[in-house]
Amino acid sequence: MTDKHDALFDLRDEVCEANKELAERGLARFTFGNASAIDRESGVVVIKPSGVPYDAMTPAQMVVVNMNGDVGEGSLRPSSDLATHLELYRAFEQIGGVVHTHSHYATVWAQSQREIPCLGTTHADYFHGAIPITAHLSAKDIESEYEANTGREIVRRFASMDPLRMPAVLVAGHASFCWGSSVAAAVETADLLEEVARMAYATLTLNSSADELPAALLDKHFLRKHGPAAYYGQN
Repeated sequence: MTDKHDALFDLRDEVCEANKELAERGLARFTFGNASAIDRESGVVVIKPSGVPYDAMTPAQMVVVNMNGDVGEGSLRPSSDLATHLELYRAFEQIGGVVHTHSHYATVWAQSQREIPCLGTTHADYFHGAIPITAHLSAKDIESEYEANTGREIVRRFASMDPLRMPAVLVAGHASFCWGSSVAAAVETADLLEEVARMAYATLTLNSSADELPAALLDKHFLRKHGPAAYYGQN
């Protein structure tokens, strides 16, 4: 009992810190973003409360829900994007944290309804190819269960993709979702996504006909960091 309580306490602290980090890194202005984490063993998700400013946020305010979205702990309403987070946790069983932001350049690409092409090795170090974009939801899917249907559309887009090799997506006309093994890792991914989005924008501004990175170079840079024989960094 105590161990589970301590684990939940730690998770709330991690989620609170992750949400504050989004604001501190300039990835989430105003209240434009949210972060969550899952405890797979107990089947609970901890997520930011809806509309609460980042600088006023405390771990005790984090909302604890089950996989059906029922609130178990917390007096505040969970993020309005909760249902999207839950769809991603159900579909991508390896992930431990999800982040949603409206960071400037990633959102520009989403609003332009364009994938972010892999134009250089900085991108390839972290994302195995172009950052994918979803299709627009139908009017029916928007009208009913909008947030859950957003998650389902992301999952459909990843039907033939590995979410660990591509830990980010652009939602058409909306913004980005990122994920990772933990909520801290998901925050890092969101920051990396914004950086490569900014680089791609600048590259295509200077040279609108710039080619995507050759496949061999893409594979080399991604796999030396993330492949089974990775050799970048320290053990």
